[in-house]
Amino acid sequence: MLNQSEVLENSLELYCDQPIAFSQLRPAGRMLVDSDECSFVYLTEDDKEYTYLYLPTEIWHDLQQALKHHKNVVAVSKNERLELLDFHEEMDYLISNIEGNSNYGEEFVAKVEAIFLAKTNE
Repeated sequence: MLNQSEVLENSLELYCDQPIAFSQLRPAGRMLVDSDECSFVYLTEDDKEYTYLYLPTEIWHDLQQALKHHKNVVAVSKNERLELLDFHEEMDYLISNIEGNSNYGEEFVAKVEAIFLAKTNE
């Protein structure tokens, strides 16, 4: 889970709550949602399987700012870093599909709309 974030001048760094060997993973450039866990999920892969990086509500305000200001998004674990390729396109696609879509659950939709679609977000 990427549950801590830091906004830098040109990027948003997301920190793991457990060690992950990013040097062995590739960004898949795809995202999913886990509405039960109220998280966006970025997919990474190696030659055999996917590793899911959960992006919980605790970091959504920083994600929204990264989207708005076109910052690169980077996952960090110990001294390893992995840029989350196609992050902006995937998030834009998911947010547009979630807006007003009760299939994701009312609570999840309300949180996404409040953070990513509110007119007052700076």
